[in-house]
Amino acid sequence: MKLRDILFGCASVLACLSVNLSTATAEDCARGDLDTRFCDVDGDLVADTPTDPAKQLDPDTLIFAYTPVEDPAVYKEAWSDFLDYLEEKTGKDVVFFPVQSNAAQIEAMRSGRLHIAGFNTGSNPLAVNCAGFKPFTIMAREDGSFGYEMEIITYPGSGIEKVQDLKGKALAFTSPTSNSGFKAPSAILKADFDMIKDRDFEAAFSGKHDNSILGVANKDYIAASIANSVKFRMISRDVIKEDQVKTIYKSQTFPTTGFGVAYNLKPELQDTIKDAFFSFEWAGTSLEKEFKKSKESQFIPMTYKKFWDVIRKIDAANNVSYACK
Repeated sequence: MKLRDILFGCASVLACLSVNLSTATAEDCARGDLDTRFCDVDGDLVADTPTDPAKQLDPDTLIFAYTPVEDPAVYKEAWSDFLDYLEEKTGKDVVFFPVQSNAAQIEAMRSGRLHIAGFNTGSNPLAVNCAGFKPFTIMAREDGSFGYEMEIITYPGSGIEKVQDLKGKALAFTSPTSNSGFKAPSAILKADFDMIKDRDFEAAFSGKHDNSILGVANKDYIAASIANSVKFRMISRDVIKEDQVKTIYKSQTFPTTGFGVAYNLKPELQDTIKDAFFSFEWAGTSLEKEFKKSKESQFIPMTYKKFWDVIRKIDAANNVSYACK
């Protein structure tokens, strides 16, 4: 039995595995919005790897977590072939950490308990600035296109035909750190429809996109803002039927989950992990089986500075702070 299979059943990786933490405070340096622990001398908006080898991590076991958009058990299996390949490339054990919330995932990396991760679109800025996350890739379709749209959905017969019909009613969000589950719809509703939470409509928080989508399909929520990539995967798995929900608004395309590493891993290890992402062959793997439902078939290079520009603008419109608590 693999170490990651043993740890999957634990309440947290920390409870099962002792990890040597490296605590370092960055000296006075250029850092932009980054926490004071980090430096950004090269201006790419992400934390620089410490130049002191004593502050670089080379753990025997690498911890990987995927954004908690749906049931973690589904994604433990979906990522299994890739994690086998990552073990082969790095020569290290790799553990899948089934995080239950965006906040828990960010805190795990901030505290040194998470080394490789896929953070959802809205969480990327906070993970970068507060936890030292260095994203370098996203999933893309065969033609190189990528991304998803935020949709506001309802169910047939709800009486809601357009966004303005939400006035005086309730809209389900996922969590405050989610782009499509809160930040983007909040900014769009305010800018384009002069509609503000608590003034024009009530708000509920479901915790995850699948909870919101199931809630609308089962008529527990009258409407919800969601990432349509999650909706498409749920329809493909027959979790819901396509005719159980209908879309009343679809946004521009946003970047999807950003994958990367903790800033303080040894540079050689960071390079090996990057190579594993870009050299992984999807055909016939568990990763292809799951993500072909949203048509992704490869990892492509990206930069946080360029790809997350629109997300940072949405955050600015919502007065979001990246300060670490």
